[in-house]
Amino acid sequence: MTAEQLRWKLVHYDHITPDELYEALALRQRVFVVEQRCAFLDADGADRYAWHLFGRLRGKSPLAAYLRIVPPGRRFEEPSIGRVITAPEVRRTGLGRVLMQEGIRRTREMFPGRDIMLSAQRYLENFYGSLGFVATGEPYEEDGIPHINMKLVPFSHR
Repeated sequence: MTAEQLRWKLVHYDHITPDELYEALALRQRVFVVEQRCAFLDADGADRYAWHLFGRLRGKSPLAAYLRIVPPGRRFEEPSIGRVITAPEVRRTGLGRVLMQEGIRRTREMFPGRDIMLSAQRYLENFYGSLGFVATGEPYEEDGIPHINMKLVPFSHR
């Protein structure tokens, strides 16, 4: 899958429509709560400060991919990417990689020269590593799932 096959929309919470918010929360619950069988408080307070990236396949309206970009000082000192998700119907197409590349690009545009953080589920550490993220600190458990913090440094600092 390529970025050209998708329609992207980046919107701050202040400008998100009720339908967009509903779609994002429904997809997050579908995957993080139901599919992964993880009871956790998804409404963690960060959405109100975040930018939300929606990805839809061209010619189709259902939400296929989503992530949020949280500004510095809310979750980490650095800007962070989180709630990275693709709809089950479009997995194994490369969409997750395309979503992360778009999220990284958008985060760098908003916060040039800054490191980007994320809290990765351990089983995805190699995936995020292939995008340039490196593990920082020790693994930890969050909501019953092993995680590790990862950082992407700007190109100029590598």
